[in-house]
Amino acid sequence: MSDNSTPALAQLRERIDQLDAALIAIVAQRLAACHEIAAVKQDADRPVIQPDRVRDVVTSRRQQAIEAGIDADFAEQLFRVLLTETHRIEVAGRRSDPAPDKPAANADRSDLDTVATRVDHVVLVVHDLHAATASMREQFGFHDLVLADPRPGVAAVAVGGVTFVLVSPEASPAVAQYLARRGPGVQHVAIEVLNAGYARACLSEGGTPLLTEIAVDADGHEQFFAANDPTTGVQLGFISRTGHRVGVGTANVVQLFDALAP
Repeated sequence: MSDNSTPALAQLRERIDQLDAALIAIVAQRLAACHEIAAVKQDADRPVIQPDRVRDVVTSRRQQAIEAGIDADFAEQLFRVLLTETHRIEVAGRRSDPAPDKPAANADRSDLDTVATRVDHVVLVVHDLHAATASMREQFGFHDLVLADPRPGVAAVAVGGVTFVLVSPEASPAVAQYLARRGPGVQHVAIEVLNAGYARACLSEGGTPLLTEIAVDADGHEQFFAANDPTTGVQLGFISRTGHRVGVGTANVVQLFDALAP
């Protein structure tokens, strides 16, 4: 397929490439500073993880992002990844074995690998929504998330960058039927992709059995679902967040239960 890039587009892409190189250089400097911090902590016999510092970084970077016109949730996601790598560096620096070399690219990766970015959320089916959300808060420290389109029988909770969507029979008769057949637990894992249309086409061309077409809700969430894999028992959804960064949308979640209804 030809690119058909205009000179203006080519110049902008070159600018993006330069900015990405600068970003990598800044990240390298940040991680180098982390190596120095790790050495100081080790000499002072200080703990690697310091929760107050983590909370300060997350909170202050969210505010800095807001002031720069960047979505605060995106900034938090970005810095949580950096904080995870920081912690890994501090612990790994105490190992005697060298870090393994890694290739720049892997020719064996699939087309879906091009656009899949992360686990967006996990959907849990529960008998009692109130009891389940209370348990997630009290037993594990999750906090409630605001739903983009609230409806009875659906709630979302998160801890750090991990999101669970809880669904009970009040959401739909199809949920009650699913619960009666399968019992409570993980119903599907939603993978965020850059482009839902491309992801679906890749899976379809590869012979993956798909349950639904792409559904687009009012907030711009594009989502489709693959059939349950009988070998692994996994049910996957694929979501592209093409609208504003908002809370979890419930319409597409309930759609899968409807698609699975006998």
